[in-house]
Amino acid sequence: MFEHKRQKILPIHRFIRRLAAWFSLASMIVAFALGIGTMGYHHIAGLNWVDALYNAAMILTGMGPVNEMTTTHAKLFSAAYALFSGVVFLSAMGIVLSPIFHRIMHKIHFDDTGSV
Repeated sequence: MFEHKRQKILPIHRFIRRLAAWFSLASMIVAFALGIGTMGYHHIAGLNWVDALYNAAMILTGMGPVNEMTTTHAKLFSAAYALFSGVVFLSAMGIVLSPIFHRIMHKIHFDDTGSV
């Protein structure tokens, strides 16, 4: 997936291409999660499409719910989606930052023993 520590570091243009690919993967995951939330808020909570998208986006980014959930099913979905969103957001950030972290570790030649 990434180059070994004994291999040369990638040139900057290839690194930027790698970063864009990982960012695209994270964006697709976030878009999929946003779609799940939008569908759930529309069909389960009965919100219109714009409000469902807005509520799902606010939950996914950690800002919190916008609309009050009135039914038990809507409250349960909202709770499950909030937990799911936390995992998705943290995973997406890990995916985006992993090439950067790897490049930093590669530059300082970090190995298993902890010596530099």
